[in-house]
Amino acid sequence: MDKSTAKVYLVGGGIASMAAAVFMIRDGDILGQNITIFEELDKMGGSLDGGGSPETGYVLRGGRMLESKYLCTFDLFSSIPTLDGKETVTQEIVAWNKTMKTSSKSRLASDGQRETAPEFGLSEKDILTIERLVLEPEDMLESSSIAEQFDKKFFKTNFWLMWCTTFAFQPWHSAVEFKRYLVRFAHMISGFNRLEGIMRTPYNQYDSMVRPLKKWLEERGVIFDLNTRVTKITLSEKEVESDKQKIIEKTVTQISYTQNGNPVSLPIQATDYVLVTLGSMTEGSSLGTTDTAPPLKQEAEGASWTLWKTLAADGYPEFGQPWTFSNSIDKSKWVSFTTTMHDHALIHLIQNFTGNVPGEGGLITFPDSNWLFSIVVPHQPHFIGQPDHVSVLWGYGLSVNEQGNFVKKPMQDCTGREIMTEVLGHLNLEEETGALLQKMICIPCMMPFITSQFLCREKGDRPQVLPVGSKNMAFIGQFCEMPDDVVFTVEYSIRSAQMATYALLDITRKPPCVYKGKFSPRVLFKAFMALHGKAA
Repeated sequence: MDKSTAKVYLVGGGIASMAAAVFMIRDGDILGQNITIFEELDKMGGSLDGGGSPETGYVLRGGRMLESKYLCTFDLFSSIPTLDGKETVTQEIVAWNKTMKTSSKSRLASDGQRETAPEFGLSEKDILTIERLVLEPEDMLESSSIAEQFDKKFFKTNFWLMWCTTFAFQPWHSAVEFKRYLVRFAHMISGFNRLEGIMRTPYNQYDSMVRPLKKWLEERGVIFDLNTRVTKITLSEKEVESDKQKIIEKTVTQISYTQNGNPVSLPIQATDYVLVTLGSMTEGSSLGTTDTAPPLKQEAEGASWTLWKTLAADGYPEFGQPWTFSNSIDKSKWVSFTTTMHDHALIHLIQNFTGNVPGEGGLITFPDSNWLFSIVVPHQPHFIGQPDHVSVLWGYGLSVNEQGNFVKKPMQDCTGREIMTEVLGHLNLEEETGALLQKMICIPCMMPFITSQFLCREKGDRPQVLPVGSKNMAFIGQFCEMPDDVVFTVEYSIRSAQMATYALLDITRKPPCVYKGKFSPRVLFKAFMALHGKAA
């Protein structure tokens, strides 16, 4: 094949598509000018977003943790210079985390008191269940929830409180996903009550990761078609025999989309490639203000979900079951909030309370909160160009239907002012609340599908990266199936992009293997001792 003429079309402008474009150019010798990324919104980056201003308030829907075993992520960014061109993004992240090591002195905070390195509080029965889940085949756990594996006392333990708020698990979420997380992060369990091993970027992830990535792609001529909604992918079929089995080969022949409201039909050659990001955890996100609550959208109306449903409804079971993940908003929603402060008064109060400087402590969870909310104070400035007198914190709540302890309303119905009133109450700062609120902007964000990838599922609900019979189309992002890695991570999206690129282009090089600490006696011993509340 002449790679100088091959065209690549990437549906979705998130980290998966951007990573795939890099791998296509770097490892597949595809010309950047022959790569087009279609994005429904007016901005690249997908869920790794970040924006705003000191005047209107900064906004982050979320932030994804990094850790040293994200091998695909660091492989990708080892080729991407920082915005100033002084080093690669990987070098910058590694160097930054040698200086700013995460070590929480206040992982949990109750009754106005911080808990340093809280005990896990697991019973022997809890530990045996965790060990069983690690060993049990996924087929035996299929479609079951975490709540079906443990008794109710487990969900009151510090281990669960720290685990669920670090990764955003709920008791009704998939036991298979919980098992995968236990295995994937076994090497972090021994330092989990201080969040040791968690890595951060110097700025928010849009500024530190997306912007350098976009700049690299722009310099190589990649085309970004923003405000473009892909509505249909047309396939041709051909029955062939493979390994004495008849399969239906499927080749993309056309992409239909609307651009700025105008319909377009794009012919696709058999030698072209189409990579589709399925679903979206930030689809339907809505923002409130300091004085208004964010509305809850009840339907998955965005292009990423509707396109997946269209593909699956065309009689292709190998394309998965999007309805499994999009039809249970009450089980996948939560609210985050970004607070912009026009002085450092609250940051100093939190620092004195926690014992951590901004950027050092990670999540602070308030177990007594009916909302089960957590906050994090990142290193300042958190945004490029953020003024010296401005500071930013971020937080989120898992139990958004529950009435607050200080504000007698469900979190999902609260304004930014009411959310911060609740936060300040749990920090024992009720007397200072009035003065502090005058100097802050708090923007809440409702995300109906944010943990939809954790919902209980069965085999086949998530399609393979390269579905059986697919000749020139692959799936990427959070809703394709890669058994050894875990969803709700940057690593998962980037790994899917690397797998898809190498499979479609028939590249002999393989993505780095997923780190498997469960095969390390040292990792297992330290995890075992930590679960039992003993030092290794």
